[in-house]
Amino acid sequence: MRVLKFPLKLIFYYSLGLIGILAVSIAPQAFTERGMYNFIGYFEEFIKFIFYFMEPENWIYYYKNQPVELLEFLWGTYLYSLKILGGALAIGLGLALILNLITVFLPRWLTVPIKKLLNLLETVPDLMFAFLLQLFIVFIFKKSGIELMLFTAYGEETVYLAPMITLAVIPIISFFRILLLITEEEFLKPHIEFAQSKGLSKWKIFRSHVMKNVSPSFFHHGKIIIWGMLSSLFIIETIFNTRGITYFVTDDFRPIVIAVSLILIFTPFFVIYQGVYLWVNDGSGEDLTKYKKDRNHFREWRIWLWAATLRKLWWQHMHNPKFAAGFSMIFIMIVYSFIFPLFKEKPINFINYMKNDEGRIISAPPHPPSKEMILGSDFFGYSIMDQMIVGAKYTLLFALIVAFLRVVGGFYLGVVYHFHLKEYRKNWLDRMVDSIHFLPLSLIAYLLLRPVLWGSPAQGFQNSIFERLIFEAILLTILVLPLTTVLIGNELKLIGKKDFVLSAKLLGGSNKHLLWTHLFPHLAPRLFIIFGHQFIQTLLILVHLGLFHLFLGGTIITGGDMPDPPKTGTFEWSGLISSARYSLMTGKYWVVLAPLAAFMIAIIAMQLIVQGVKEIQQKKVGVLVNNTPIKHKRKRVKKKEYHPVMDDFKLTNHQTYKG
Repeated sequence: MRVLKFPLKLIFYYSLGLIGILAVSIAPQAFTERGMYNFIGYFEEFIKFIFYFMEPENWIYYYKNQPVELLEFLWGTYLYSLKILGGALAIGLGLALILNLITVFLPRWLTVPIKKLLNLLETVPDLMFAFLLQLFIVFIFKKSGIELMLFTAYGEETVYLAPMITLAVIPIISFFRILLLITEEEFLKPHIEFAQSKGLSKWKIFRSHVMKNVSPSFFHHGKIIIWGMLSSLFIIETIFNTRGITYFVTDDFRPIVIAVSLILIFTPFFVIYQGVYLWVNDGSGEDLTKYKKDRNHFREWRIWLWAATLRKLWWQHMHNPKFAAGFSMIFIMIVYSFIFPLFKEKPINFINYMKNDEGRIISAPPHPPSKEMILGSDFFGYSIMDQMIVGAKYTLLFALIVAFLRVVGGFYLGVVYHFHLKEYRKNWLDRMVDSIHFLPLSLIAYLLLRPVLWGSPAQGFQNSIFERLIFEAILLTILVLPLTTVLIGNELKLIGKKDFVLSAKLLGGSNKHLLWTHLFPHLAPRLFIIFGHQFIQTLLILVHLGLFHLFLGGTIITGGDMPDPPKTGTFEWSGLISSARYSLMTGKYWVVLAPLAAFMIAIIAMQLIVQGVKEIQQKKVGVLVNNTPIKHKRKRVKKKEYHPVMDDFKLTNHQTYKG
């Protein structure tokens, strides 16, 4: 029976994934032709596209204005992208396993700086790694005349090593960090202590027990890493000018090309991960909805019930140095961004040509760093530092709002998920949401946002800047909301299995009482951590969209015979990221390094907040954070002279009283 159910379930969930891909593929065309508020028009376009997609004669790609068979044309580029992705994954996984093996046998005082280094490397955007690798290759070539590797493709050339190395950085850092964490947790378990008591060596315990037990957890963490790699593949293929599968998705915006390309990316990872899960896991579990349920399902989940708790936790966490430092950095950047334009007549300094005392032109845009412009200027002559200060409020506030919406929406939907869904429905939802991990988030965001954010040279934008900002915030929230819902719902499920929660249920506690009295106090710190991760992810998406000239609030396009490059109207940070390729080709590195450093500072600040929350929770459960022994002051006791009669009398009375 199980052998029959397995392929049926796999086909069913795969079909749901295909429906989602088709819905995404038709969105750019529907938004352009029907408008972004016409939901009925979108549904009509979606139904028509399903029938259009099912006819093989419509699978056509126009290459140099000549029709060719779509799947045959995309297959070679797909295999090329798959080789880069597979090679990067193999390099990352292999190095992570080797580094973890070495680190496990290092003394503890050496592992602490390694963990801090990993946290720092995670703040570096993938675009920065690609940019620095290209700079390094150019530097070596200029100094020695040796070309280490091809770092960009020309014409029909294929580049493998440079994009593979750059893409491998993400799995190296992520796999190594996760392996180190779960390995340390495994060494603390009772069965490992039992093995040590039997005299087994650390190497044998690590090989025979630890690696075997951490493999399932490591496998499930892998899908999140692959999700990040798929988004980075979209960026790296652009930076290195490789014509992989993502190039043709953005080159031809027809729904049929988008759909087939996304299906090719989605299929192999879906089959591997979902196939393994469905084969190993039969979906059985305790149905938590069998306990007492309330009739008023939604009226009790009011926002102010948990807002007061979060405010109280925030004041408590401000006493932690890391939390306070991270919060202060973000708060100061936002406040200064608001105040800065009030004290300057022209908030953003502009210099067309720099001249010396004799009136001779010494510099044209982009100007290098100087006294007049500390960080230099962009290709239009505007000060980079001024743009970063003015744009900080838009960039950081937007990321904070999106992260907040994802957490709040995920919390309320997670409550419904935990209290009001049967176990088999939860399993269905988990499998459907898992499919999102096999599609590149940045590519999906680009496809859905481009029709709205890309201005027309003649007509401008169809919607106001406020509408565009609202649409972008809602879209970036919805794309990740199913994942945060399941994540928070599973957190509630784990807390709900604790003895004190089960006791409260047996005593007749309502869902409202269980949520706010027992579950939420334990969930609130976890919400802080999820909020930090979502903030960082939103910033990375802005970096990726900026590379493709999709800026926060819209991209201004000019017409004419000599049009200006696309530019942002809000001067948010990703507007400077779009110059990455031009700055590398022209040697004007300061144009892109400064905004990338600003993104890194914001990410580091949020990581400090997350680390502060984790430290406070570890102290609550008795885990040493700094690995420093607590020094107790010894009290000196004065020696008293011994008086036989009086002291023996006190001792006798004391013993009699206690007895």
